[in-house]
Amino acid sequence: MQLKEKVIVVTGGGGGIGRAMVRRFAAEQPRGLVVADRDRAAAEFVAAEVAGLAVECDVAREESIVALVQRTVEKFGPIDLFCSNAGISVSGGVDAPDAEWRRIFDVNVMAHVWAARAVLPSMLERGSGYLLSTASAAGLLSMVGAAPYAVTKHAVVALSEWLAMTYGDRGIRVSCLCPLYVNTDLLRTALTDAAGKSIEASGAVIEPEQVAEFVVTGIDAERFLILPHPEVATWFQRKAGDYDRWLASMRKLQSVR
Repeated sequence: MQLKEKVIVVTGGGGGIGRAMVRRFAAEQPRGLVVADRDRAAAEFVAAEVAGLAVECDVAREESIVALVQRTVEKFGPIDLFCSNAGISVSGGVDAPDAEWRRIFDVNVMAHVWAARAVLPSMLERGSGYLLSTASAAGLLSMVGAAPYAVTKHAVVALSEWLAMTYGDRGIRVSCLCPLYVNTDLLRTALTDAAGKSIEASGAVIEPEQVAEFVVTGIDAERFLILPHPEVATWFQRKAGDYDRWLASMRKLQSVR
């Protein structure tokens, strides 16, 4: 997909990877660029930079996503690319509070479901459209010490796969973004243990702007998996090649935390 003259929506566009994507998309001269974020001030700041539209949106509520889609269509017309990018991190294991599990499922999983539900009818009617979901390398490789995050990011990958196989022959393109470590507030939160101690990232930390460049390249190629960290593909192949060995290596990683 070429992004010029397209209508693009980015959730979580007020900061981090979302903000970087908005800025990079703006260089492609879209017809309409919508910055959606729960933080209205952040959305307005970024939208002002790119002459876009800021929309306050809480992706944990389906009605908020529906309103976002309606506002976009009213302003610019049908949505060509919807980027479900907003996400949160919750650490802990199966003993994490139910309220936290539900909160992260709404933001990290159901928001993607609700977005697809809202935009697919129009896209299918036109026979074209693009869905980009921001997952994580944790959706392919899991994450030590953060069951809610790992589980929900796996779910995003699964949903993206299902959308691609179900609607790919009807003109719908799907990409799933799975970065490893990116210099964002989310990473800094994720790399802090329960005692507030800083934990070093066991891999290269890249900037959100680098991720955004990979996104534009991936969309241009209509690539399903967008992997800003190439090593993730290698590790994913090793996992699939010998699952038991991979689990043993993850247990060793767990033991040294």
